[in-house]
Amino acid sequence: MTYIVNDACIKCKYMDCVEVCPVDCFYEGENMLVIHPDECIDCGVCEPECPAEAILPDTEPGIENWLQVNADFAEQWPNITLKRDPPVDAKDFDGVEGKFEKFFSANPGQGD
Repeated sequence: MTYIVNDACIKCKYMDCVEVCPVDCFYEGENMLVIHPDECIDCGVCEPECPAEAILPDTEPGIENWLQVNADFAEQWPNITLKRDPPVDAKDFDGVEGKFEKFFSANPGQGD
């Protein structure tokens, strides 16, 4: 088992999860984070830290595509280990449905 980040993170990009991860398995895109499935040790400390509830175990039904998104972009985006402030409009996007189709960016973030 591993954890994944889903589209609830897009344009919210809270980084509380990054701060508690003991193995630094988060990677930063322009407007979301992902978890590297081969680096995640399944400790689960990140899940309750996410204000947007964007982190789920890969055993949840219907998230197979998110496991692939996380795996693919963790290989392309820079590692992030330091918490930074979320985007100024993060609260406006918290809870918005269908963000992947409307707002996802494949561009990398700045990383550490």
